[in-house]
Amino acid sequence: MTTTYYTASSLDGYIADPDNSLDWLMAVADADPATGDVGVFLEGVGAMCLGSTTYEWMANNNPPESWHDEYGDLPTWVFTHRELPRLPGANVRFVAGEVGPVHEQMTEAAGSRDIWVMGGGDLAGQFADAGLLDEVIVGVAPVTLGGGAPVLPRRILADRMRLVEVERLGQFAKLVYRLS
Repeated sequence: MTTTYYTASSLDGYIADPDNSLDWLMAVADADPATGDVGVFLEGVGAMCLGSTTYEWMANNNPPESWHDEYGDLPTWVFTHRELPRLPGANVRFVAGEVGPVHEQMTEAAGSRDIWVMGGGDLAGQFADAGLLDEVIVGVAPVTLGGGAPVLPRRILADRMRLVEVERLGQFAKLVYRLS
């Protein structure tokens, strides 16, 4: 089982623009190969987590039924300190606090399958800080944002990250790093 942070990023290293929007990502032409890659990745996922900003953007910018269409009954933990709406058909647990105990719950729920840290970058950084992040996959889009939410707002040096794969997916460059 692997705990993976798989995200899309602008060329200048942001996963969301200064308004926490992902509209820039949805506007990238020739994104089908990258979208398909995420679909294949998702087949091996047994549990996932995300931060409240990512969850809220998804809830506000997609039809309510799209969660179930995209993720089915996948057990999902949303890290938040706020009240958020529950999406119809979503198997969601709202949590706060340290990532370690939640990772244990996710591991149990995932069984032999992988855990997906969907975003944001600070949440993925908390998993890395706790030594619970095994892999980082970034799909780099041909967009610059000039600011926003960084991929990983942490200092993780090269002695902890090893590039293991580079792939072109349409307009995206997929980079895969293993963490130690």
